[in-house]
Amino acid sequence: MMNLKGTRITWLGHATVLVQTAKGTNILIDPFITGNPKYPKGFALPEKIDYILATHGHSDHISDVAPVAAKHHSTVVAIFELANYLGEKGVAQTIGMSLGGTVQLNDVAATMVEAKHSSSAQDELGVHYVGVAAGFVLTIADGPVLYHAGDTAVFGDMALIRDLYQPEVAMLPIGGHYTMGPKEAALAAHLLGVKTILPIHFGTIPQLKRTPEELAPLVDAGVQVVRWTPGESI
Repeated sequence: MMNLKGTRITWLGHATVLVQTAKGTNILIDPFITGNPKYPKGFALPEKIDYILATHGHSDHISDVAPVAAKHHSTVVAIFELANYLGEKGVAQTIGMSLGGTVQLNDVAATMVEAKHSSSAQDELGVHYVGVAAGFVLTIADGPVLYHAGDTAVFGDMALIRDLYQPEVAMLPIGGHYTMGPKEAALAAHLLGVKTILPIHFGTIPQLKRTPEELAPLVDAGVQVVRWTPGESI
Protein backbone atom coordinates (compact mmCIF):
# COMPACT_ATOMS: atom_id res chain seq x y z
CA MET A 1 0.00 0.00 0.00
CA MET A 2 1.33 3.40 -0.92
CA ASN A 3 1.87 6.13 1.64
CA LEU A 4 -1.31 8.20 1.92
CA LYS A 5 0.54 10.84 3.97
CA GLY A 6 -1.99 10.95 6.76
CA THR A 7 -5.11 10.76 4.60
CA ARG A 8 -7.72 8.25 5.79
CA ILE A 9 -10.23 6.65 3.41
CA THR A 10 -13.20 4.74 4.85
CA TRP A 11 -15.63 2.72 2.76
CA LEU A 12 -19.20 2.84 4.06
CA GLY A 13 -20.75 0.40 1.62
CA HIS A 14 -21.93 0.82 -1.97
CA ALA A 15 -20.30 4.02 -3.34
CA THR A 16 -20.24 5.91 -0.05
CA VAL A 17 -16.72 6.92 0.97
CA LEU A 18 -15.41 9.17 3.75
CA VAL A 19 -12.12 10.95 3.04
CA GLN A 20 -10.32 12.59 5.96
CA THR A 21 -7.18 14.59 5.26
CA ALA A 22 -4.20 14.99 7.57
CA LYS A 23 -5.11 18.67 7.94
CA GLY A 24 -8.59 17.83 9.20
CA THR A 25 -10.90 18.23 6.19
CA ASN A 26 -13.70 15.65 6.12
CA ILE A 27 -15.34 14.89 2.77
CA LEU A 28 -18.22 12.44 2.34
CA ILE A 29 -18.91 11.13 -1.17
CA ASP A 30 -22.34 9.87 -2.30
CA PRO A 31 -23.98 9.37 1.10
CA PHE A 32 -26.32 6.37 0.98
CA ILE A 33 -26.96 5.42 4.60
CA THR A 34 -30.56 4.83 5.66
CA GLY A 35 -31.48 2.41 2.89
CA ASN A 36 -28.01 0.97 2.37
CA PRO A 37 -27.94 -2.70 3.45
CA LYS A 38 -24.13 -2.63 3.51
CA TYR A 39 -23.72 0.50 5.64
CA PRO A 40 -21.65 -0.65 8.65
CA LYS A 41 -23.89 -1.09 11.66
CA GLY A 42 -23.11 1.32 14.45
CA PHE A 43 -20.76 3.46 12.38
CA ALA A 44 -21.00 7.10 13.42
CA LEU A 45 -19.93 9.82 11.04
CA PRO A 46 -17.57 12.40 12.48
CA GLU A 47 -19.29 15.42 13.98
CA LYS A 48 -17.83 17.63 11.27
CA ILE A 49 -18.47 16.84 7.61
CA ASP A 50 -17.08 19.84 5.77
CA TYR A 51 -18.19 18.83 2.28
CA ILE A 52 -20.44 16.30 0.62
CA LEU A 53 -19.69 15.38 -3.00
CA ALA A 54 -22.52 13.97 -5.12
CA THR A 55 -21.52 12.25 -8.35
CA HIS A 56 -25.03 12.00 -9.81
CA GLY A 57 -28.69 12.06 -8.91
CA HIS A 58 -29.68 8.44 -8.45
CA SER A 59 -31.22 7.69 -5.07
CA ASP A 60 -28.49 5.24 -4.04
CA HIS A 61 -26.05 8.16 -4.20
CA ILE A 62 -28.00 11.18 -2.89
CA SER A 63 -30.73 9.79 -0.63
CA ASP A 64 -28.99 10.99 2.54
CA VAL A 65 -27.41 14.18 1.22
CA ALA A 66 -29.99 16.54 2.73
CA PRO A 67 -30.19 15.03 6.24
CA VAL A 68 -26.40 14.61 6.54
CA ALA A 69 -25.80 18.16 5.29
CA ALA A 70 -28.29 19.54 7.79
CA LYS A 71 -26.92 17.59 10.74
CA HIS A 72 -23.25 18.20 10.00
CA HIS A 73 -23.54 21.71 8.48
CA SER A 74 -21.96 20.52 5.25
CA THR A 75 -21.56 22.26 1.91
CA VAL A 76 -22.70 20.06 -0.97
CA VAL A 77 -20.71 19.99 -4.20
CA ALA A 78 -22.38 18.64 -7.34
CA ILE A 79 -22.94 19.36 -10.98
CA PHE A 80 -24.89 22.61 -11.40
CA GLU A 81 -28.35 21.15 -12.01
CA LEU A 82 -28.06 18.61 -9.20
CA ALA A 83 -26.81 21.29 -6.81
CA ASN A 84 -29.90 23.36 -7.63
CA TYR A 85 -32.19 20.35 -7.11
CA LEU A 86 -30.61 19.58 -3.73
CA GLY A 87 -30.98 23.23 -2.77
CA GLU A 88 -34.70 22.92 -3.46
CA LYS A 89 -34.71 19.87 -1.18
CA GLY A 90 -33.47 21.96 1.73
CA VAL A 91 -29.68 21.85 1.44
CA ALA A 92 -28.59 25.27 2.68
CA GLN A 93 -25.11 25.47 1.20
CA THR A 94 -24.26 24.18 -2.27
CA ILE A 95 -21.52 24.63 -4.83
CA GLY A 96 -22.67 23.97 -8.37
CA MET A 97 -19.99 23.22 -10.93
CA SER A 98 -19.52 21.26 -14.14
CA LEU A 99 -17.20 18.88 -15.95
CA GLY A 100 -13.62 20.11 -16.12
CA GLY A 101 -14.05 22.58 -13.29
CA THR A 102 -12.07 22.65 -10.05
CA VAL A 103 -13.13 24.04 -6.68
CA GLN A 104 -10.91 24.48 -3.64
CA LEU A 105 -12.29 22.73 -0.56
CA ASN A 106 -9.90 23.74 2.22
CA ASP A 107 -6.76 21.72 1.49
CA VAL A 108 -8.39 19.69 -1.30
CA ALA A 109 -8.72 20.71 -4.94
CA ALA A 110 -11.80 18.87 -6.22
CA THR A 111 -11.99 18.49 -10.01
CA MET A 112 -15.17 17.22 -11.65
CA VAL A 113 -14.44 14.76 -14.45
CA GLU A 114 -16.49 12.77 -16.91
CA ALA A 115 -18.38 9.57 -16.16
CA LYS A 116 -20.37 7.37 -18.53
CA HIS A 117 -23.70 6.74 -16.81
CA SER A 118 -27.24 8.06 -16.62
CA SER A 119 -28.33 10.65 -14.07
CA SER A 120 -31.75 11.69 -12.88
CA ALA A 121 -33.49 12.27 -9.58
CA GLN A 122 -36.84 10.86 -8.64
CA ASP A 123 -39.24 12.11 -5.97
CA GLU A 124 -42.95 12.37 -5.30
CA LEU A 125 -43.29 14.77 -8.25
CA GLY A 126 -41.68 12.43 -10.77
CA VAL A 127 -38.33 12.15 -12.51
CA HIS A 128 -36.13 15.24 -12.83
CA TYR A 129 -33.21 16.20 -15.04
CA VAL A 130 -30.25 16.91 -12.75
CA GLY A 131 -27.33 17.20 -15.15
CA VAL A 132 -24.98 14.41 -16.15
CA ALA A 133 -23.06 11.85 -14.13
CA ALA A 134 -19.53 12.74 -13.03
CA GLY A 135 -16.51 11.59 -11.08
CA PHE A 136 -14.18 13.56 -8.82
CA VAL A 137 -10.41 13.87 -8.65
CA LEU A 138 -9.28 15.01 -5.20
CA THR A 139 -5.82 16.58 -5.14
CA ILE A 140 -4.91 16.82 -1.47
CA ALA A 141 -2.26 19.35 -0.46
CA ASP A 142 0.81 17.47 0.83
CA GLY A 143 -1.14 14.27 0.28
CA PRO A 144 -2.22 11.83 -2.42
CA VAL A 145 -4.35 12.35 -5.51
CA LEU A 146 -7.56 10.31 -5.27
CA TYR A 147 -10.10 9.50 -7.96
CA HIS A 148 -13.70 8.53 -7.19
CA ALA A 149 -15.21 7.40 -10.48
CA GLY A 150 -18.84 7.54 -9.39
CA ASP A 151 -20.97 5.17 -11.44
CA THR A 152 -19.41 4.62 -14.84
CA ALA A 153 -18.44 2.36 -17.67
CA VAL A 154 -14.80 2.30 -18.71
CA PHE A 155 -14.02 4.97 -21.33
CA GLY A 156 -10.89 5.85 -23.26
CA ASP A 157 -10.64 9.37 -21.92
CA MET A 158 -9.68 7.97 -18.53
CA ALA A 159 -6.22 8.34 -20.07
CA LEU A 160 -6.77 12.10 -20.01
CA ILE A 161 -7.49 11.90 -16.27
CA ARG A 162 -4.13 10.14 -15.94
CA ASP A 163 -2.29 12.72 -18.04
CA LEU A 164 -3.88 15.73 -16.35
CA TYR A 165 -4.06 14.72 -12.69
CA GLN A 166 -1.93 11.58 -12.12
CA PRO A 167 -4.26 9.89 -9.60
CA GLU A 168 -2.56 7.42 -7.30
CA VAL A 169 -5.63 5.73 -5.82
CA ALA A 170 -8.83 4.96 -7.73
CA MET A 171 -12.20 4.14 -6.21
CA LEU A 172 -13.77 2.16 -9.04
CA PRO A 173 -17.19 0.51 -9.32
CA ILE A 174 -16.80 -3.18 -10.08
CA GLY A 175 -20.21 -4.77 -9.42
CA GLY A 176 -21.37 -4.93 -13.02
CA HIS A 177 -24.96 -4.63 -14.31
CA TYR A 178 -25.32 -0.90 -13.68
CA THR A 179 -21.61 -0.07 -13.97
CA MET A 180 -18.43 -1.68 -15.24
CA GLY A 181 -17.37 -5.04 -13.88
CA PRO A 182 -13.92 -6.44 -13.13
CA LYS A 183 -12.79 -6.81 -16.76
CA GLU A 184 -13.61 -3.20 -17.52
CA ALA A 185 -12.31 -1.94 -14.18
CA ALA A 186 -8.93 -3.57 -14.88
CA LEU A 187 -8.72 -1.65 -18.15
CA ALA A 188 -9.81 1.52 -16.35
CA ALA A 189 -6.96 1.09 -13.87
CA HIS A 190 -4.53 0.62 -16.77
CA LEU A 191 -5.76 3.78 -18.50
CA LEU A 192 -5.58 5.73 -15.24
CA GLY A 193 -2.10 4.48 -14.36
CA VAL A 194 -3.07 3.97 -10.72
CA LYS A 195 -1.27 1.59 -8.38
CA THR A 196 -4.08 1.10 -5.85
CA ILE A 197 -7.72 0.22 -6.54
CA LEU A 198 -10.38 0.60 -3.87
CA PRO A 199 -13.38 -1.35 -5.23
CA ILE A 200 -16.82 0.16 -4.65
CA HIS A 201 -20.41 -0.38 -5.85
CA PHE A 202 -20.46 -4.15 -5.44
CA GLY A 203 -22.29 -6.61 -3.22
CA THR A 204 -25.08 -4.22 -2.23
CA ILE A 205 -27.87 -5.92 -4.18
CA PRO A 206 -27.98 -9.24 -6.06
CA GLN A 207 -27.31 -7.63 -9.45
CA LEU A 208 -23.95 -6.27 -8.24
CA LYS A 209 -22.40 -9.71 -7.94
CA ARG A 210 -18.85 -9.14 -9.21
CA THR A 211 -16.07 -9.13 -6.59
CA PRO A 212 -12.54 -7.84 -5.87
CA GLU A 213 -11.33 -11.45 -6.10
CA GLU A 214 -12.38 -11.47 -9.75
CA LEU A 215 -10.64 -8.15 -10.39
CA ALA A 216 -7.29 -8.91 -8.76
CA PRO A 217 -5.90 -11.35 -11.38
CA LEU A 218 -6.87 -9.02 -14.22
CA VAL A 219 -4.91 -5.90 -13.25
CA ASP A 220 -1.41 -4.96 -14.35
CA ALA A 221 1.57 -6.19 -12.35
CA GLY A 222 2.24 -3.98 -9.35
CA VAL A 223 -1.37 -2.82 -9.00
CA GLN A 224 -2.97 -3.60 -5.64
CA VAL A 225 -6.66 -4.38 -5.35
CA VAL A 226 -7.71 -3.68 -1.76
CA ARG A 227 -10.12 -6.27 -0.40
CA TRP A 228 -11.92 -4.15 2.14
CA THR A 229 -15.23 -4.43 3.92
CA PRO A 230 -17.70 -1.66 4.81
CA GLY A 231 -16.47 0.28 7.80
CA GLU A 232 -12.83 -0.49 7.05
CA SER A 233 -10.31 2.32 6.54
CA ILE A 234 -6.97 2.62 4.83
